Amino acid sequence: MNILLTNDDGIKAEGLHALRKGLSKLGKVIIIAPDRERSASGHSLTLTHPIRVEQIDEDTFVTDGTPADCINIGIFGILPTRPDLIVSGINPGPNLGEDITYSGTVSAAMEGTLLKIPSFAISMGSYTNPQFDFAAEFASKIADLILNHGLPPYTFLNVNVPNGPEEKIKGVSITHLGNRKYQEELIKRLDPRGKVYYWIGSKVVVDEPGKEGTDVRAIQEDKISITPIHLDMTNYPAIPEIKLSIEGKL
Repeated sequence: MNILLTNDDGIKAEGLHALRKGLSKLGKVIIIAPDRERSASGHSLTLTHPIRVEQIDEDTFVTDGTPADCINIGIFGILPTRPDLIVSGINPGPNLGEDITYSGTVSAAMEGTLLKIPSFAISMGSYTNPQFDFAAEFASKIADLILNHGLPPYTFLNVNVPNGPEEKIKGVSITHLGNRKYQEELIKRLDPRGKVYYWIGSKVVVDEPGKEGTDVRAIQEDKISITPIHLDMTNYPAIPEIKLSIEGKL
């Protein structure tokens, strides 16, 4: 089995190498990862300039592209055959609810799914002192199940693992996306030359109880969250209402 591994935290990230160790028992693991942190890069592709690639060793490559770039470079430029599985992570912090629309970690798994390769993303449930060993071991179990049983069409898994030792974990929940409340922040400053610049966003989350069955609730209850994500984001129940309010009026 050939497993393509990437992340959005860069080639030196501890979670990436813990994941390689956990997956290596299943087959050959090839890393193609960004040369620096690309968090919140979403599903961006580099289209306006060349992407540089450096080979570090036989099975490790680093690029100046995004996580989604890494998947394309691996499949169409580096690997002699298509990988059997794509894994992205381990992110040192959760990717829950709306986070997945921004996450480079999750978007790499989405790109793999678009290319019809079974994929999943895995993240830690906390930013504080992430302990990757258990998450890496759990990732190997998920990978083994996917390699043997596959995934539904156009579907990948978004996995979040509570931080801490195995004895802290209270089970596994198959979840749907919840909601996270951020304290939005835009910081305006002046550089030494008097020009304005901005820092966007804040990592501070308003601590609200997650709804039953959501990924947010599972992590709050120290459970592993596994959310199947489908590429078709159409809101089918809303179609009749939209038709009623729009058709014939435009």
